[in-house]
Amino acid sequence: MSTETERKTRRVGRWLLCFAVAGGAVAWAVHLLAAWGVVELVCSIGRRDVNGLPLHAFVIVATAVPAVPAAAALAAAWRIWQHDLAGATGRRERRARFLAELGLGLDALACLMIVFGAVALGVIAPCA
Repeated sequence: MSTETERKTRRVGRWLLCFAVAGGAVAWAVHLLAAWGVVELVCSIGRRDVNGLPLHAFVIVATAVPAVPAAAALAAAWRIWQHDLAGATGRRERRARFLAELGLGLDALACLMIVFGAVALGVIAPCA
């Protein structure tokens, strides 16, 4: 293994790769719990606000906050796949590149699901 490849492999740390693979899915789960779960709970008790914040504003916040780490995970997976492991030759580098490719798909799906969930919450009246 060349020193250049070793340097790139070291730069792509285990935790960054874990974030690139699972960050979007975790952010999507947070979005589901915050946006859908809290909205359903608030509507079931007959309120129209969450601690003084109107329900539509809460939905925007509950979508924007998880969307940021999901987009960051997508960017991290792209960076690892495109730049850091573009010429992967060794077994370790190929495995990391595969995980980065997996992260690209999962994070893109998570970002889309967060956006679609926000659209659904915005189009359908929360407490209808």
